[in-house]
Amino acid sequence: MEVDFQQIEARKKILENTRSELKNHFVGIDETIDDLLDYIQIWYLMPEILSRPITVNLWGMTGVGKTDLVRRLVKCLNFQDRFIEIELSHTEGSSWDSSVGSALNRNGISDGKPAIVLFDEIQRFNTLNPDGSAVQSSRFTDFWELLSDGKLSKRVKDDLDYYIQDYLYQQKNIKKRKERGEEDVDKNPTMGFYEAKNLKSMLQLDGDISDIAEMSQMQMVEQIRQAKQKKKVYEPIDRSKTLIIISGNLDEAFSMATQIAESDVDADIFHAFTKKITLVDIKNALSKSFRPEQVARFGNIHLIYASLKKCDFEQLIEHEIDRIIKITKEKFDISVKVDRSIHKLVYRNGVFPVQGVRPVFSSLVDILETNLSKFLFTALLRSEKYIDINYDFVKSQINAQIGYQLEEIPFVGRIDKIRESNLRETIVNISVHESGHAVAYMVLFGLAPLQLKSKLASSYAGGFTFPHQIYETKENLIKQIKIYLAGGLAEEIIFGDKLASVGRIHDREQATKIAIDYIRRYGFDEGFQANYTLEYGHSMDMKATDLDVEKMVVRMASATRELLSAHRSLLQQLSWQLAATGSLAATEVSAIGLKYGVPVIVEAEGFLMIPAYNQLLTEPEH
Repeated sequence: MEVDFQQIEARKKILENTRSELKNHFVGIDETIDDLLDYIQIWYLMPEILSRPITVNLWGMTGVGKTDLVRRLVKCLNFQDRFIEIELSHTEGSSWDSSVGSALNRNGISDGKPAIVLFDEIQRFNTLNPDGSAVQSSRFTDFWELLSDGKLSKRVKDDLDYYIQDYLYQQKNIKKRKERGEEDVDKNPTMGFYEAKNLKSMLQLDGDISDIAEMSQMQMVEQIRQAKQKKKVYEPIDRSKTLIIISGNLDEAFSMATQIAESDVDADIFHAFTKKITLVDIKNALSKSFRPEQVARFGNIHLIYASLKKCDFEQLIEHEIDRIIKITKEKFDISVKVDRSIHKLVYRNGVFPVQGVRPVFSSLVDILETNLSKFLFTALLRSEKYIDINYDFVKSQINAQIGYQLEEIPFVGRIDKIRESNLRETIVNISVHESGHAVAYMVLFGLAPLQLKSKLASSYAGGFTFPHQIYETKENLIKQIKIYLAGGLAEEIIFGDKLASVGRIHDREQATKIAIDYIRRYGFDEGFQANYTLEYGHSMDMKATDLDVEKMVVRMASATRELLSAHRSLLQQLSWQLAATGSLAATEVSAIGLKYGVPVIVEAEGFLMIPAYNQLLTEPEH
């Protein structure tokens, strides 16, 4: 094989230009872009040497830009005419095609030349139900064939036979019409466009579809007969030069993805947790939806999107505001200055860390673009060339200095409005509840929680105490049960039993689940060493453990009440401070703890609380 070094060098330059362009467009995913381009390099530079397709998997929560990244990559590489998006589905009528092969053929990607295929939202194509049973479906089964070696079997024998039989039938009909004396009979009709397109794909003809459509049916039948005699028409189409990109959202791996409405959790905390997701986590998540041999066919190239950091969202907001300013100048010749207070307002009301960038764009329209249009109208009427915009958080209004006149628009962010709607009494109740969790966490783990909140953007008032990652051990499970129970018990200690709220329901569910696993699954209770969670014909009588679970939770509740009572002063002070501010950072919690004799360590978002196993393993004696 002769190597064209000039062509390779030219393609290298295109790849590097693509790298720069993608990084300029997307925020916070530079590492993912580098990995993606490195993995596809051999496919793009020297596709001739490939004997099977390159398969790249993109995993992440919604809104991180997986699909958009692929589309822009295709555009940068000038592969628009060799690109197809396929969303696999088990549902009849959900798409034109019922197989990958037909979708590729319909889009002209059946000639064995380099192409890019995106299989999006792959999690919807699960082949296993949640209970482990197989999903019954006959659609897109050749997807796994494509992932295996890039060769899709041709299923064209019946179709080719149909064309021959249809031709013979038409010739017979022409003969009858001639015998009846009809004069306008076309003795040798040409192919139609639709038939030409199908036969071009099935026979792998080199001509244009328009040229094939002008061939007579008799000529085409002869082509079909020759192809059948050579047998090549039945050989699988080689798609080894195809770049296969699989994209999806895996909630099983991204456990935080369910918190889609949470705008108050620090984006850096979400980022730290998603950053720790590994290839093993992805494969474990896939194994819950696909059979083992299918998981293997996804390969080992898995690019995992971490959620965006706080600085990424800030950069995105700045980038979009700069874009709005530039467009305004180009269209209206009016210079706009946007104060940082507007940036802050957009962040407060537009950042939902788990939902990615889409809510930010929506908030920019709501907060800036809509109000800017009003200011622009005023500026144009007065022939003013400058607008200076800021936000007054005290007066809750957007201000615009247009020439010598100040324009004011009353405005409260949609999320801020929800936050302010929470009743003071409710915030105090939640502050005590969350402080109970925090005190137990501080005492038991010696750590300050990452974030402590009692004033959220929620129609139903709530709060949270955000912990670090905890390595699950026998001792740590017991501590976690106590921390869950501490919220409701703190309310009883501060307000009395009769005024304790029902906000403990989720906490009790989680505490009970841990206790059940402690006894039934992990065998940490000496009285029950068998696994009482087996299924598929091996289930055991779980009622035998019910009483032990109940007794364990009762013991944990009693011990937690004693812990909180012993640190009542800390509980009260923490509750008071949290009720006053609605939010406390780890450093603030640490300072309060130290004041009341509970020194705690402040650790970053990615910290894992794990025993010192390495120190505990001593060298054996010889």
